[in-house]
Order: sequence, then C-alpha cells, then structure tokens
Amino acid sequence: RATQVRSGGRGGPLKWPKCRPRSPRRSACSSFQQRLSYTTLSDLALALLDGTVFEIVQGLLEIQHLTEKSLYNQRLRLQNEHRVLRQALRQKHLEAQQACRPHNLPVLQAAQHRELEAVEHRIREEQHAMDRKIVLELDRKVADQQSTLEKAGVAGFYVTTNPQELTLQMNLLELIRKLQQRGCQTGKTAL
Repeated sequence: RATQVRSGGRGGPLKWPKCRPRSPRRSACSSFQQRLSYTTLSDLALALLDGTVFEIVQGLLEIQHLTEKSLYNQRLRLQNEHRVLRQALRQKHLEAQQACRPHNLPVLQAAQHRELEAVEHRIREEQHAMDRKIVLELDRKVADQQSTLEKAGVAGFYVTTNPQELTLQMNLLELIRKLQQRGCQTGKTAL
C-alpha cells in the first residue's frame, strides 16, 4: 500500500507517518524498528540500489493523488447535484404554496413535507453509496500498490488488510521516501 491507512484499519492509500521523539507515534515507530529484522532491512537495501523502487513509489504516489482527486471531484459533483435538487424542490414548494388556496394549505404542506423527507432520504442513500464506492476504490488502490511493490521485490510488501502489517508497510514507505529525498538532496549538492 503506497500511501494512507485510514482510521479503523480499513486500509487505504498509506500516509507517511512522522517519527519524532515527542510525538504520540514514538511507540509505534519503536515497535516498527524492533519488528524489522536485519534480513528485511538488507533485502530492502538491495531492492533500493538501482533506484527503480524509488521510481515505482513515486509513480504509485502520483497515481494515488490522481485517483483521490478524481474521487473527490465525483463526490463534489454529487453534492452539487443534491444542492441544486434541494433548491429546485424549495422553489417548487414555494410556488405551489403561493398558488394554493388557504383552506388547502395544510394538506399541501403535509404532502410537501413527505416529499422533502423522501428526497432527503434519497440524498442520504446516494451519499452513502458514493462513500462506499470511494472506500472500495481506495481499498483496491491499496491492494494494487501492495501488489506492485511485492512484484518489484520490495521486502515487507504483500497484499494485506491487517492493520499492524499496514502500519509496517506505511513505515517502510516512509523510510523509502526519506531515502529518496536524501538521495535527491545529495545529488543536488554534488552538482
């Protein structure tokens, strides 16, 4: 998984955690360091030697950002559609009330209230369906990222939904990103 673990351990593109001495993640980082064997670190170092893994991780990160942006835009479009639907319904109700005879107004208002409740229920259902779609898409992206890194021979990566393993993979990615950044800084200094 290349860039974010969502809360509740459901997976998602993995975020890059920060390990600072005074941060609440300190114990998680210590645990991460203790869980990495010399063999795993050695295998990771070998996989990183030619720079291909850095390129793969960067590519996965870019794909993830595009996916997240697309999903975000889809959700925004749905929210805008719902906003327009609510405005149109309010306008329709207002016009009907203005054209209604006073003795029929309570019946009309009751019918409009039922219609509004039905529309709000439909909107909630559509939003929940969109949110489920987003979670499933992000879960698929994470599995794709894990699979890609596993196929590239990066130690510690395989398809999993186990929260502890996801945290380990997240920390491995943070290590890879830091090494990549140091490599870029070293390259700039050499020029």
